Amino acid sequence: MTAANPLAQIHQHVMWNRLIAVVEEQAQTLIRTAFSTSVREAGDLAAAVFDQRGRMLAQAVTGTPGHINALASCVVHFIEAHPMETMKPGDVFITNDPWLASGHQHDITVATPVFFNDVAIGMVANTCHVVDIGGRGFTPDGRQVYEEGLNIPILHLFREGEPNETLFDIVRMNVRESKQVVGDIYSFTAANDIAANRLIEMMEEFNISDLEGLSDFIIDSSRAATLDRINELPHGTYENELTMDGYDAPVTLKAAVTVSKDNIHIDYEGTSPASSHGINVVLNYTKAYTTYGIKVAVAPDIPNNFGSMEPFTFAAPEGCILNAPRPFAVAARHIIGHLLPDTILGCVDQMLDDGIQAEGSASLWNIQLRSGPSVSTNTDYEGDIPEFEMMHFNSGGAGARPTLDGLSATGFPSGVKGVPVEATESIAPIVFWRKELRADSGGAGRYRGGLGQAMELGGDGGAPFDVLAMFERVNNAPKGRHGGLDGSTGIVARAKGDPMRSKGQQSIPAYDRLVLQMPGGGGFGSPHDRPADLVASDVADGYITEESARDEYGVVLNSDGTVDSAGTDRLRS
Repeated sequence: MTAANPLAQIHQHVMWNRLIAVVEEQAQTLIRTAFSTSVREAGDLAAAVFDQRGRMLAQAVTGTPGHINALASCVVHFIEAHPMETMKPGDVFITNDPWLASGHQHDITVATPVFFNDVAIGMVANTCHVVDIGGRGFTPDGRQVYEEGLNIPILHLFREGEPNETLFDIVRMNVRESKQVVGDIYSFTAANDIAANRLIEMMEEFNISDLEGLSDFIIDSSRAATLDRINELPHGTYENELTMDGYDAPVTLKAAVTVSKDNIHIDYEGTSPASSHGINVVLNYTKAYTTYGIKVAVAPDIPNNFGSMEPFTFAAPEGCILNAPRPFAVAARHIIGHLLPDTILGCVDQMLDDGIQAEGSASLWNIQLRSGPSVSTNTDYEGDIPEFEMMHFNSGGAGARPTLDGLSATGFPSGVKGVPVEATESIAPIVFWRKELRADSGGAGRYRGGLGQAMELGGDGGAPFDVLAMFERVNNAPKGRHGGLDGSTGIVARAKGDPMRSKGQQSIPAYDRLVLQMPGGGGFGSPHDRPADLVASDVADGYITEESARDEYGVVLNSDGTVDSAGTDRLRS
């Protein structure tokens, strides 16, 4: 049978769907077996299957664009270092090189060749975030990548089934949470084994000896479908720029998106130069969120693989903050990388008559905490200072959409889930005293921006600790679109009233607490076009205050919470 045969095409589509099921089981195995909350609670991971040339054929539904799209460009490096014909059954490879993989050393990529009839027919791989990799840790304070932890080149993790004990010993010696990190690496390997076994079962069931025919079908079909979507767009060049907080100086992200018959090209000429601190982005991670930012608007329903990504090309000048060469520090590269979809969507908004989603909080508000006698030597604390390293995922609000309100406390564009406070309290001596939606943080509009969160946490028993701050949109609000108002900026402070810097390692003294007010998403459309009854519902639900209803939406409420029609008509006129 050939792909031109209708029955053969049906078989190809069934196998394609089976590949997606294979890698989704791989991702779910990661979640079930991982030690760190970043993977098992937040889903900060990627899982995928590749052909003999290192082309991604299918990705798991679970995962983040930064991980999956970076992984899509990474596996070819494993094959260049270790050609497929030299690989042996039981081999497993590993790296966390930022410039080859996912942009910082906290993300570990594990790749495993799949053998069928003693021939390596492809690879399965995953990329996951670990709680610690040594060095300064997950913080933007570093000045060079050498400060940011252990850098693992492409190496054998297992050779013909035998673990690389030297590498495992090096990892144990260089990280703060050795049991978690080593346990995670074994988890990543086990998930690949599950995917490899399921892939072999699929090949046996469909009586195929390699993936090459299926690979060409998937890639050619996806490329053609994506090109069809591109040709529906008006050709031309569209420009947009964002100004962000940066570490110690504002950062400008500037994009020009050019739509042509066979391609969409994104050029970041004019973007700020690389920073002297660890908020820089490597080209691979820039590509990951650039591709996501344009694809989610142009072809969101076309499966993500080598073929559907190929029509999107990009350029970023070497030495700018989106193409930082080694040895620039990159640990907190997500701060800038997560802003790229908002930058791109500002260009897409100009192409579409109905507009596109407003800007949102974008960058995750991850809480990375550290403590111990060597970290916090606060003399006001009477007890023993506990030693720990932990991370807690959080998000602000997403931007409003042309026909819907923005999502509150939602990780867009990262897609990671918020970690339950109970999960973090069970593994670290931290108490969350408050976690709630932040009223009035979403930008007013015909469709309201998503709300950010308000959180307050402290050490168990009042113990001191350090926060490795990496928070964005404290000085620059998410912008509304088409008459919608901006979302609220974020706030970082101590409970006793002392303001804190949005980035960098800082101390929370004994018996004090960390307070975070996360940004909200921008609104879409004029606030006076929002139906008054929806505004009244927002007030009743605590999403906005009566003052905001009156001053921003022009809606006056009676004492019982119903709409004062006469007063509202006066304000809105």
